[in-house]
Parts: sequence; structure tokens; C-alpha cells
Amino acid sequence: MSLCRPSQGRISDGGVFNNCELNEKIQNNALNIPEPTDALPARTEEVPYYFVGDEAFALSENMMKVYSGYHERGSKERIYNYRLCRAHRVVENAFGLLSAVLRVLRKPMLLEPKPQHLLKQQ
Repeated sequence: MSLCRPSQGRISDGGVFNNCELNEKIQNNALNIPEPTDALPARTEEVPYYFVGDEAFALSENMMKVYSGYHERGSKERIYNYRLCRAHRVVENAFGLLSAVLRVLRKPMLLEPKPQHLLKQQ
């Protein structure tokens, strides 16, 4: 099974993620995500590690997404949404740079590993 293989037909990013091995491993704590740390020297509380998703993803212990709806300027929800969108944009830009250099990341690889019985014959 691939980490996240899109199915035939139309399905949202969140739907693909909900049905992929990566999400299963996150839910079963099988990814060895580091324990929360006190990342900022001035803060005493520990901060957990998160994945950043958009509105299509379900909120979970390790998935952050924006608050839906309209929020007043200066509200905690609006500031949170702004900062989360900035983080999302940084990730998108980094992947864009990587895929510009490593063109293999632009589309699915159409290769399958050789079956074990063929490897033994060589």
C-alpha cells in the first residue's frame, strides 16, 4: 500500500488522507513523532509537533487546520488562521522549490518493485 495513493474518481485531499497509510500510522502512533518540547526559550509549556492542513482535513491531535468562518480583526482565531496559513505557504513553497530541482516529485512514479521471485533468478 502506498502512503497516500489517490483513488479513481473525485475525492478531496482530506478524503485521500483519511484513507491512506500515513494517516493510519499517525492515528496508531506508529510514526515516532517526537515528544512535545519547549521550543521557545521564553516559554515554559511544551509544544507538540503537528501537521498543517487546510479546510479539507479533519482536526486531530496531530493535525492543525484553520478556524472556519469570519473572525473579527485582531481576534485570537484570526491571528491563528493567519499564522497557520503562513506556515502552510512555507511548506508549499519548499515543496515547489524541491519539485523544481527534483522533477520526479511532480508526478507519480509509474514503477513497481520487482517481485521477489524475479530477483532470486538474477
